[in-house]
Amino acid sequence: MSFDIVLGLLGGLALFLYGMQMMSSGLEGAAGDKMRGILERLTSNRILGVLVGAGITTIIQSSSATTVMVVGFVNANMMRLSQAVWVIMGANIGATTTGLLVALDVGALAPLFAAIGVFMTVFSKKPKVGYYGSCIAGLGILFIGMNMMSDSMMPLRDWPLFTEIITHFSNPLIGIIVGAGFTALIQSSGASVGILQALAMTGAIGLSDAVYVLFGQNIGTCITSIMASIGTSRQAKQTTILHLSFNLIGTVIFTLICMFTPLTEMVASWTPGNAAGQIANMHVLFNISTTLLLLPFGNQLAKMAQRILPETQEEIPVSSENLPLIFVDVHNISSIPIAISNLRKEALIMLKMCETNLLNAIEMFVGANHDQEKIKSREKRINFITMEMTNYMTQVSQLNMNDVDTTTCNALYKSYADIERIGDHAINILQYSDSKSDQYLTSTELVKDELMQLKELLEKSFSLLLRSRFDDSEYAFEKISRIEDRIDELTFAYRQAQIDRLKNKKVSANDCVVYSEIMTDIERVSDHIMNIVEECQRCNFALFNDETMKEQIA
Repeated sequence: MSFDIVLGLLGGLALFLYGMQMMSSGLEGAAGDKMRGILERLTSNRILGVLVGAGITTIIQSSSATTVMVVGFVNANMMRLSQAVWVIMGANIGATTTGLLVALDVGALAPLFAAIGVFMTVFSKKPKVGYYGSCIAGLGILFIGMNMMSDSMMPLRDWPLFTEIITHFSNPLIGIIVGAGFTALIQSSGASVGILQALAMTGAIGLSDAVYVLFGQNIGTCITSIMASIGTSRQAKQTTILHLSFNLIGTVIFTLICMFTPLTEMVASWTPGNAAGQIANMHVLFNISTTLLLLPFGNQLAKMAQRILPETQEEIPVSSENLPLIFVDVHNISSIPIAISNLRKEALIMLKMCETNLLNAIEMFVGANHDQEKIKSREKRINFITMEMTNYMTQVSQLNMNDVDTTTCNALYKSYADIERIGDHAINILQYSDSKSDQYLTSTELVKDELMQLKELLEKSFSLLLRSRFDDSEYAFEKISRIEDRIDELTFAYRQAQIDRLKNKKVSANDCVVYSEIMTDIERVSDHIMNIVEECQRCNFALFNDETMKEQIA
């Protein structure tokens, strides 16, 4: 191996790691909680997560790039390990489409990405634009590094020793090692599979031997995500273990199947005389079958990665936002009745925090002096509880429950989603009261009066929701329903009044747009309260009614 190859490899690795760090920092600064929320929704369901991973990989034609992005998301705390596993599974499926679609050479656009990102970072005075620029530039530099490493290894394709080894190995283990090693060197499973197909077309290697090299290539592609995790958080490193574990398990299973069953002959019979097609078919079969096989065990794979590489005490973030829950022990379900009771109590805690955030945000328009950082911290706590409760309720739902318990759990699950959305709307309203924001609303006396009327109606709805017994009467349901209708009427009227003020040049166009957005947020909050009430009515139980919790919600 010449000095030029070593130099190119080291230079490419340096650019790759620097680009990864830039992209991760940019993602964290630009996206924040909003991006985390989008990813939560896209990957909260295992099927959606797999589809997201497969879709991204199909578009950019690089499973390595997809897994690198996942490592970046996890490192930026925008994706959890239990979500990353589904995206990684999908990335392996997406990698099989390379031979079926027209190649999209993302690497060729890398200099353009880098240039655009650098210009955005250097010439823009807005911090958010700078974050986006850092993200785009990091992505470009990352691909430049990948291309540089791949180009530096290109001469190995014609290396006689490599061809000699690959055509004369004597057992499956050597084939797996050769496939893994070569793919790790050239940093592209697609290119590595292409070389294997070319060798097979010349007759240098048959499918019965090529399959083991192919399985090894799936392991070798993990080296990219391993390098991406250098210098990242422990959770990001656990993501690479997930990726490696997935392909190792698939390789072991398929190696044993190919050794002791006629699978290779069966795959060869699908496209007789087409060696390249046979390898492509086996590649598709390997990744799709492994994904389907391991899909039910994704959470177990995540836990295994955490056991292999546990967090040290120093790495576990300690803050008021992710302290253990008050009532629910996420590691112990105990009994179904106790679990449901505790879930109801945690729901009350969340709802009370959402009410506080919402009312504080509205009050800031009339001059109230509330701590914005405290409101934002409370919102992070709400998101943390939602995440913990979703995982906990998944475990509870797997138990043997009667129809009543099942209905109650379903109602609670939907209620948690509505409560979390109320918290999001409170944060939306908060940003409009910030004079430093581009979407700041200038509060006139008329606007203040209108907002305070809506606030009073919302307070009544929360009061009824938190303190009434829905299993005793229809009163609370009817009362909240009337309040919801009144809020709809008022928000419509107030929007029109603001438009009239705009026509009379009493407010700016920005004020008119922002005020309409606030009305929408308030309408949505009222709708979510109604959704919760309807769930309570449907299953006929008092979701929020427990005198023992007054201390916790004070």
